[in-house]
Amino acid sequence: MPVCSRSSAWVLATFSKSLFALSLGKAALSRPGSPLLAPAAGQASTRGSMTATGMSQRMVWVDLEMTGLDVEKDQIIEMACLITDCNLNILAEGPNVIIKQPDELLEGMSEWCKEHHGKVTEYEFLSFVRQHTPPGQCPLAGNSVHADKRFLDKYMPQFMYHLHYRIIDVSTIKELSRRWFPEEYKMVPHKKATHRALEDIRESIKELQYYRANIFKASEKNCTIVENGARTNSKTHF
Repeated sequence: MPVCSRSSAWVLATFSKSLFALSLGKAALSRPGSPLLAPAAGQASTRGSMTATGMSQRMVWVDLEMTGLDVEKDQIIEMACLITDCNLNILAEGPNVIIKQPDELLEGMSEWCKEHHGKVTEYEFLSFVRQHTPPGQCPLAGNSVHADKRFLDKYMPQFMYHLHYRIIDVSTIKELSRRWFPEEYKMVPHKKATHRALEDIRESIKELQYYRANIFKASEKNCTIVENGARTNSKTHF
């Protein structure tokens, strides 16, 4: 997938700044009680607790650009993250990071830098989501995000641990709409296919906004209830 090139000097400078967040040393990244594992200020230490219902309804939108779909062989090239509320309003824009660096840049890094390069990226994204979401409450969201989740589970486990175990995959709604609401599906906004992570997230949010407005309509109607194979109608107001 194409990704715009960055100068090695700029990337190295950005990476060096990120290393400051790891000034506690190598062990601080993995030991119990490290900044990666500790709750953010103002958050309860117990997973599942929350102080604001609205915050627990937020969605963590992520898009990855990878070299391929084989989690054992391929690598993450780019990652971006946005936070929306339950009504799909963008609340915060997180890091947009080029992760896979040119070979000549990696050759100029020390062994410690190489070892912790991915952990620095995870720390950046984890710090961002901790500022805007309570632990264990908000789901990962995106288009075909099940594929992204496989890479995140492997390469960014602490980031994933902060999120809810469920996901919101726009591609599932797309496929159901194509089958059940073909006329509405024809009007779905077309994507630009830029293959840039942040732009892909924005397009996914726009697509879900369309489904919400045109398919998930709030109205009074007769609902079909299926119980043990028998259907009954119940008038319900949504």
